Amino acid sequence: MYTMGIDVGSSSSKVVVLQDGVQVVAQAVVQAGTGSSGPGRALEQVRQFSGLTPEDMDFVLATGYGRTTLPMAQKQMSEITCHAKGVFFQEPSARTIIDIGGQDVKAISLDDRGNIRQFYMNDKCAAGTGRFLEVMSRVLEVDLEEMASYHFRSQSPASVSSTCTVFAESEVISLLSKGTPKEDIIAGVHFSVAAKACALAQRVGVRSEVVMCGGVAQNSGVADAIQRELGQRLLVTHDPQLTGALGAALLAYEEIMRKGKSA
Repeated sequence: MYTMGIDVGSSSSKVVVLQDGVQVVAQAVVQAGTGSSGPGRALEQVRQFSGLTPEDMDFVLATGYGRTTLPMAQKQMSEITCHAKGVFFQEPSARTIIDIGGQDVKAISLDDRGNIRQFYMNDKCAAGTGRFLEVMSRVLEVDLEEMASYHFRSQSPASVSSTCTVFAESEVISLLSKGTPKEDIIAGVHFSVAAKACALAQRVGVRSEVVMCGGVAQNSGVADAIQRELGQRLLVTHDPQLTGALGAALLAYEEIMRKGKSA
């Protein structure tokens, strides 16, 4: 039995295919999101790797900003629900989730069965998101993939206090003009992201284990800043960008099981 989860976000498209609700048999990430060729390219990567298409699936479930744009999906669910499911599947000890994506930050509290107790989401401003980091990367002329290495070389992280991406960009330009080392500016940017994420986490109540997912979790500098801001251990899921798609595939399997029982 095959189920497919498709997570179409603001800046990337992810697909996970599960066999019997347990084994990942194919997955793909394309750095292009809703309104682009990203979903089709991610599905094509899965087909090339496994030979499987949406037509071969017993159930297809979509999530993310672009979830309503996929005609092959039999059901759509929120990214909150799908990320919670994906995280708990990988880390059953998870009680607090910090999910930082391209355009929003989410904090989710789980009970000991993986059910959502409470959540908060900041999707009104790009500050503290992947988009924020992209802007800073451009201003600093440092590739996103290299920012973590700069972070860990910092001896004195700069203060980047603005809660607005535009004003923070001006702050970074001012720091550069003063000759502040890029590693200190980047560490300051990461701590700015961490402060916003941890403020949301405090609203749901921080309970161990704390687990991070989403595309920004691939930046170990941000993960380090969040861990230090929280003052406790932070776990990062395996393939954090795929957590939502994994959760969608798991929920697709549950849909089949539920329908089978009610038939």
